[in-house]
Amino acid sequence: MEAIAVLKTILVALDGSEIADRVVQTLQELLLPQDAKAILCHVFPPTETEMELAADRPHPDLPTVSFFQIEKQLQSYQQLLTLSTELEITTGDPADEIVRLANIYEADLIVVGSRGLTGMTRIVQGSVSSQVVEEANCSVLVVKPK
Repeated sequence: MEAIAVLKTILVALDGSEIADRVVQTLQELLLPQDAKAILCHVFPPTETEMELAADRPHPDLPTVSFFQIEKQLQSYQQLLTLSTELEITTGDPADEIVRLANIYEADLIVVGSRGLTGMTRIVQGSVSSQVVEEANCSVLVVKPK
C-alpha cells in the first residue's frame, strides 16, 4: 500500500505580478487537510547597493513596489484563504530565499508562479521557478499563466 503525501505546510511565493492572483486561486483549489498552513511570501530583490551589477548585460527594470503595498496585497490574499496563514517578506535572491524559507518552515510543497518568459528574456532575467524546482528539498507546483 502506498503512502499518501500529506501537505501540511505550503510555502506560497508571490511576486506582485498578475500571476500572483492565479497562484492564490490554484492554492484555493487544492484539497488540503484542515490543519494545513500556508506561508505567503514575497522576496524583494536586493537593491543595486546590495549587489554588484554586471556591466556586460542589461538590467531588467524592476517595478518599485513598497513594503507596505506588498504587505497589504498579502493580507488581502490571507482574507481569501480558509486555511491558516502566515506572512514572510524578505530581501535577497528570490529563488534562494524561497528555498531558504521552505527549509526553515519544513514545507511539504512550494507553490510558485511562472511568468512564461522565453528566449533572451528568460536567459537575461533567469527563471525563478526553474531554479526553485532544481534546488528545493520538497515538491514544487509551478502555476503557469493562462
